[in-house]
This record gives sequence, C-alpha cells and structure tokens, in this order.
Amino acid sequence: MKRLAITLCFFIATAMAVQAQRYAVVDTKFILDKMPEYRDAQANLDKFSEQWQKEIDAKQAALDKMYKDYEAEQVMLSDELRKKREDEIFVREKEVRELQRKRFGFEGDLFKKRQELVKPIQDKVYTAIQKIAVAKMYDFILDKSEGITVIFADPKLDKSEDVLRELGVK
Repeated sequence: MKRLAITLCFFIATAMAVQAQRYAVVDTKFILDKMPEYRDAQANLDKFSEQWQKEIDAKQAALDKMYKDYEAEQVMLSDELRKKREDEIFVREKEVRELQRKRFGFEGDLFKKRQELVKPIQDKVYTAIQKIAVAKMYDFILDKSEGITVIFADPKLDKSEDVLRELGVK
C-alpha cells in the first residue's frame, strides 16, 4: 500500500511538472554580435559618431582659442568691446552645446541613425525569437544580455486584469 501511494505521488508530481510553465533564456547581444549585418550597421554608426564628434571638437577648439584670446586681451579692451566679446563667446558656447545635443542628445542624430540602421535587425531577431517561442510552446523567454528582460510572454499568462479587478479598478 505504501509503495502504491509513493508511486501515485511520483506520477502526480511528474504530471504537474509537465504542466509547469516552460521558459527559455537567450542572449540577444551574443546573437546580434554574430550577425554580419549588425556588425556592419554598428561600424556605420561608429563612423557617423566619430565624424560628428570631430565636428564638435573643432568647434570646441575654436571656442577655447576665442576664450584664451579674450583673456589675454581683456585688460586692454574697452567695456563695450569686452561685453561684445563675452556675448560672442556665450553665443559660441551655446552653439557647441546645441550641436552636442543635436548630435548625441535624446532623440538626436545618433539616436535616429541607430533607429534607422539597427532597429530593423533587432526586430528581425525578436521576430525569430517569437517564432521559436510559439513553435516550442514556451510561455516566456528572458533576455540575459543586459540584465534580465522578458522579451516574449504568452498573453494568457498576463494577470494584469486580475490585479485591476482585485484593486477594484475598471
């Protein structure tokens, strides 16, 4: 009798394990680094970034020279000329900051170029992951490349509506 109970418990545990959620882990950074088209896009992005940085560095060097010249001549300048030079330096500093923001800031040129060059490749990878998830019946897939991120989750596992109901939110 004891043996039958233990065997029955074993079969029940096995059946429950089969019904358990299935998950997988992928490393999208590793996958992308192996794709020649991603490496090409990244190299292209690096070229743009380097070119834009040189442009900013040149403007910064001109600004630094302008500031040094001003400091050297400051004592010999009239108040009116001094004010004019200070305003000129201020305008140039603002231009350099604006150029940096335009090129490298949030939604700047680099961001837009990355969206243009890299996003289609990333979308291709995510589509492949989703196809594998559906074909192999995974409930969710985690990305381990930059912290743990869920990149696919079976919609039937989403319990957001249940939580809202529990909270009384409609």
